[in-house]
Amino acid sequence: MRIRLNDNTPVPPFEQIRAQLSLHVASGRLMPGDKLPPIRALAAQLNVSTNTIARSYRELINAGVAEAAGRRGTRITATPPIAHDVALRSEQVQEAADRFATLADELNVATDEALEAVIMAIRRVSQNQAASAVPGRAEEQPT
Repeated sequence: MRIRLNDNTPVPPFEQIRAQLSLHVASGRLMPGDKLPPIRALAAQLNVSTNTIARSYRELINAGVAEAAGRRGTRITATPPIAHDVALRSEQVQEAADRFATLADELNVATDEALEAVIMAIRRVSQNQAASAVPGRAEEQPT
């Protein structure tokens, strides 16, 4: 099992690790019952804090992908609920990223500028969703 961290992305390391482990499960490289590496060992291998790995594992546990087995470590659950969903979502995100990258290239947009545009768009969408979820903050619809 291989995990790579990208220091040139705004995605935090714990999320990169969580996503890659989820993809390992979705692709079948990690099977139900497989033990995840010990937190300290993976932290040393990736040169990150043990808290970073612990948070990744907590996220996997909360999603039902992994389960804590105390001193016996953390294992992939018998039936990870998101294996198919993760693979499908990953494929859809990759296709969208490819379309965006092609368009950015056609427009001669620098990589940093394109990445910043995507980050800002995601933030706007998240803020709009959060604002519309708060009662009284959504714009009133005409009746």
